[in-house]
Amino acid sequence: MFAKVRLVVLTAGFVAAAAPMAMQAEVPGPHPAYLHALSDLRAARHYLNDGWAWAPVKHDDDVAIREIDAAINELKQASIDDGKGLNDPFHIDAHLSPHDRFRKANELLLSAHNDIAHAEDVPQARGLRDRASMHIDRAHEVVDKAQQTARWE
Repeated sequence: MFAKVRLVVLTAGFVAAAAPMAMQAEVPGPHPAYLHALSDLRAARHYLNDGWAWAPVKHDDDVAIREIDAAINELKQASIDDGKGLNDPFHIDAHLSPHDRFRKANELLLSAHNDIAHAEDVPQARGLRDRASMHIDRAHEVVDKAQQTARWE
């Protein structure tokens, strides 16, 4: 009889301990790679946000920024919000040429893409991650197009 009671108590304890872990795995939470990707996306945004005078390049720059903003919003929903705004001060190398600013933005976009490319263990966050990845890839393509338009290749 004592053995049965002990088994029931141990089983109940195991179930009670496992339930919060199972619930926690279903809820989006901190993703260090996502936070790094958010930082890279904000940096890329600041390198691009330069108010270009030439209309074709300005158009591409604006489209890339919209895609970056969309990726940031998706990642914020998939992970924790680090509380930083899109227009918060951000130190960039202001001495870079326009060509190098676009190149740097693309490096940061690639880094953000790689950060979020890992397997997602939270099912609810997979779609958000996939949409963020799509926006990052679109922004990268638009920055490439802007560089070609300006003949900076």
